[in-house]
Amino acid sequence: MSTPPPTGRRSAGDRKNSPSSSIVTRNGARKAKIQTRAMSAGAKPSAVVVAAKKKAQMKKKQQPTFVLRDHLLTAMESKLKVKGGTGFVTEPRMAEHRCLWDDKYPESPQRLISVIERCNDLGLIDQCLQFPPRAASKAELNVLHSPSVYELLEKTHNNQNVEYLEEVSSRFDAVFIHPSTHELALIAAGSTIDMVDRIVSGEVQNGFAAVRPPGHHAMHATPCGYCFYNNVALAAKHAIDKRGLSRILIVDWDVHHGQATQQMFYDDPKVVYFSIHRYEHGAFWPNLKQSNFHYTGCGDGEGYTFNVPLNQTGMKDADYLAIWFQLLLPMALEYRPELIIISAGYDAAIGCPEGEMELTPACYATLLHLLLGVCPAVCVALEGGYCAPSLAEGAALTLRTLLGHPPPALEALGEPSDSVRESILNCIYTHKKFWGCYNFQPTYSMDTSIPNVCDVDKEKHIVVVKWEGDETVPERYETRDCYPIQSETVIKTIMERLNHLQIVTDLSIAQHPVCYIYDEAMLKHKNICEPGHVECPERILRIHERHRDFGLLERVVQVAARQATSEEILAVHTEKHLQKLNELASTKLRDLNNQKEAYDSVYFHPDSLESATVAAGCVLQAVDEVLSGRAGSGVCVVRPPGHHADEELPSGFCLLNNVALAAAHATTTHCLRRVLILDWDVHHGNGTQRITYSDEKILYISIHRYDNGAFFPHSKDADYTAVGEGRGKGFNVNVPWNKRGMGDAEYMAAMVNVVLPIAYEFQPQLVLVSAGFDACVGDPLGGCKVTPECYGRMTQMLKGLAGGRIILCLEGGYNVTSISYAMTMCTKALLGDPIIHHYDPKVTYHPSAVESITNVIKVHKKYWKALKFQLALPIEDVIEKPGPSLGLVISNDNVAGDSDKSYVSVSSTDDSQAKDAKDSSPLEASLETEMANMSIAKCEDGLHCGSDDESPDNSETSKKKLMIYAAGLAMDRPGPSEDGAGPSSAGAGPSDAGAGPSFAGAGPSSAGAGPSYAEAGPSTSGGPSAEQPRPGGTGLFEAAMQYEDSPETLVGFLSQNMGAFIRGEMFAVVPEPWCPHLEGLPKVPDDVEFEQGSRCIDCKRRIENWICLHCYNVYCSRYANKHLQRHYRDTEHALSLSLSDLSVWCSACELYLDSPLLYDVRNNAHRCKFGEDMPRPNPQVEME
Repeated sequence: MSTPPPTGRRSAGDRKNSPSSSIVTRNGARKAKIQTRAMSAGAKPSAVVVAAKKKAQMKKKQQPTFVLRDHLLTAMESKLKVKGGTGFVTEPRMAEHRCLWDDKYPESPQRLISVIERCNDLGLIDQCLQFPPRAASKAELNVLHSPSVYELLEKTHNNQNVEYLEEVSSRFDAVFIHPSTHELALIAAGSTIDMVDRIVSGEVQNGFAAVRPPGHHAMHATPCGYCFYNNVALAAKHAIDKRGLSRILIVDWDVHHGQATQQMFYDDPKVVYFSIHRYEHGAFWPNLKQSNFHYTGCGDGEGYTFNVPLNQTGMKDADYLAIWFQLLLPMALEYRPELIIISAGYDAAIGCPEGEMELTPACYATLLHLLLGVCPAVCVALEGGYCAPSLAEGAALTLRTLLGHPPPALEALGEPSDSVRESILNCIYTHKKFWGCYNFQPTYSMDTSIPNVCDVDKEKHIVVVKWEGDETVPERYETRDCYPIQSETVIKTIMERLNHLQIVTDLSIAQHPVCYIYDEAMLKHKNICEPGHVECPERILRIHERHRDFGLLERVVQVAARQATSEEILAVHTEKHLQKLNELASTKLRDLNNQKEAYDSVYFHPDSLESATVAAGCVLQAVDEVLSGRAGSGVCVVRPPGHHADEELPSGFCLLNNVALAAAHATTTHCLRRVLILDWDVHHGNGTQRITYSDEKILYISIHRYDNGAFFPHSKDADYTAVGEGRGKGFNVNVPWNKRGMGDAEYMAAMVNVVLPIAYEFQPQLVLVSAGFDACVGDPLGGCKVTPECYGRMTQMLKGLAGGRIILCLEGGYNVTSISYAMTMCTKALLGDPIIHHYDPKVTYHPSAVESITNVIKVHKKYWKALKFQLALPIEDVIEKPGPSLGLVISNDNVAGDSDKSYVSVSSTDDSQAKDAKDSSPLEASLETEMANMSIAKCEDGLHCGSDDESPDNSETSKKKLMIYAAGLAMDRPGPSEDGAGPSSAGAGPSDAGAGPSFAGAGPSSAGAGPSYAEAGPSTSGGPSAEQPRPGGTGLFEAAMQYEDSPETLVGFLSQNMGAFIRGEMFAVVPEPWCPHLEGLPKVPDDVEFEQGSRCIDCKRRIENWICLHCYNVYCSRYANKHLQRHYRDTEHALSLSLSDLSVWCSACELYLDSPLLYDVRNNAHRCKFGEDMPRPNPQVEME
């Protein structure tokens, strides 16, 4: 065979003279014809055409950059991120601010004085980085406040005329003015701004601004409620404007609603305002409608305002923790704030005459600690609190927590009140359409005309808005004797309780924050016959090296290892089991290899027993170190693992159950009454469960992969129905994952919805963690996607239990790189280092995980009162839009996209007046509207619709057909779906578009015959989306009438919205061309028609319905009553078709399908919907 001569590089001239191709494309012919006509006419291209070409060329050059991020990168970058300092700022002169005409006024100098004294008593201020106070400038104030406020207060500065000062004060609600008030209010605002700036810049990690006068009631142009300038709001605005922050969480735990802070950010998506306050349906000050749960923000800020109204007094620690677990933490973990600012009023504390609540000082420390697990950058600014002893203790414990000390243990928690449950469920109901984290409550229909068999057994919550207040503004406000007074008897009782709490609260600090145990003897256990076995010595070696590389070994106290004694081992295991392990040392290697066949996933080595006893001894030694006070917490880098080993059998790489031995040691030797074991290894700790199953002293909680029993250890005992037996009933909690791929979102959802509520109710004296890292990303066995920093965050949150006495014991994890970073992040969390997380705006929760967590709650709510929130919520919109409220500015979006702001009425006591003052309907702005405005030309083969190589069809018929389809969507579905997987009729797009994409609004879309493009809604964007369709807005039918200015082709639409793809506001759901269940798809009988509007055969609803392609019955999706999912579980009928957009979903494979094999079933539904056949794709494929 001859070799062809080398061609060489051709010159430019060669290329110019080369013969042209004989192939003529449609685009090429069109272009040539246009050019020929232009040349023959001697015409020059217009300036508009030239400019358009240049713009198109520039866009081609500016291609978006797609970055593939290493899942371990955040952990790698955390190497140098160590615990920073805590800033502290105050000004003793702030004690000068007092009421000159009423010595008993609650907002007194003693408030600040008592806080400083208690912090000094505990030596806390000396541990802080102290900064000088500064005054805010007039320019800084004018960002949020009217200049008239500054000018008014400036006139009172150093004015000694008491009558004049009282007269000016009477113009405002609950305000007194002192000659120094102006100067001190400026210092309070400036010092808070300065502290936030130092935190954001990284100079300190967190900070406390002990300032007065307070600020969260100070409105734009009106001092109010002891407040003159809004310290927290000004600081947040400074962080946005000067430091470029875009996600700030303001938590206002003052017992009075901070209405002014709410008003200043009511339409701002850069700030989430979360307030817990006494309300009593408007009867409690400040007596405003806007303080109720259904005021959620407006404009772009809709969904970013949270009001948790407390409608009765006497709320306790359990009530506030329920608010944290059910509302605040889920939202905060989804929102991922860059900064948290706390309006820290302590008037909900025990003894405060204004709040009349019963929070303990330790509760404030716990609430703060949980927030520090969300974001390390926290600024606490002092607001109210009018019982000086409880204020001082609460503020001091808050500062102690900022310094990195674990919060003290709480009193025994009671049951959360029914009143707080009502408020929490109301808030979930109003916010679940904006946030993906609020989907753990079932739903029911208020429409009684449609029978729903599933609603019968549900415990339902009725959402009701009550108003018993009065917003009428008086001409003058009281300035004397306008506050509650406690009797001497009441004060004495309060002081006795506060003194008792101070005595029993353990504020001791361990000698060392963390003890660390590792020994090379554990490297001896190895699989000689299978050198590549995943349970290898390198696991602990790499973890130890990573700790050294991160500089952690110098920051912990390293404790010498020891072997567990036979007596200690026999506290859990049988003599037969121990004797069998003792025989290993004298057994030949060949016999050892044969013995492993008698056990489940175990190998033996002559030194296995030595390694196992050292591993167990390490954990026992850590228990001794922590419970003796020599160490605050412990890290045990040990192997072989232990949680599969039961009393008499080794199993799953485990020989001795290290954690079970440690729990027994703690309850017997150290006489503890309550020990928590949290097992987050991806495999169920069946051995630990069996050992502790009937023991009420040990609460065992496991988060593991189960796969309906198909995942190791292949036992039904790993399901959520296994709750313990005898006295241990309810003390065994399994959270089983039935799908692979669970990640940070699912694990944190399990933590805040199950683990933490139960753990805080249990009140453990010691926390043991079976810390397996085989759910970590990259593990060869786990198949999950948990990041190392998520393990660090879970560790951080657990530190709030048992006074921080937590011990981590290594279990599984078989990617040595992943586990080395994961356990290192846990140690950093115990040391108080900030745990940094990569921000992902597309947070989603796997529907299977939601189902598992919901099942756990259903089973365990009878054992744990903290889980009493599993009530069904209405599926319909049952409350009216919020009406006018005093001082609130509402931004209204109109159809044209303009924004106007209107001030509501000063007094809105007349209901008819309130209705007349309602803002106009907001814009219903989703991509479905954009889709409805499009004109997609219909091609002959159905494969190239909207491409550049065909002439556009400008007929009115095509446009009207598309408009009718969009209007049908508006009637077919109540709103966008809220999850990223599973069948939903949220998808949109003309079904006659052949293989072209279909479009959807907020939330995921059910793909048509091709990719489905959707805008990221609140369930996937880490927060509410301004694109969310809103009730009462312009309908899709009206929007469809505005097609004249729309792009003519699909390509035009995508080009016009490319920015949305780059910014992550639009995403694609690409259907798969095949799945194995297509092979069993039967041909549709001739007498079967997929009629539109068919009802679900179980609940008779018409919305969110799909037809089973195996039995042709109609069922509703997971976004209605989940009958399609139930049908699949019962029958294994995998394939179903959406009656809304004709997309096909496989429930078994969990994916959308686009195959020519589906033409017949789609065409059946298309004929019923539009009265004509779909274009047939090529090549033609028919069902046999």
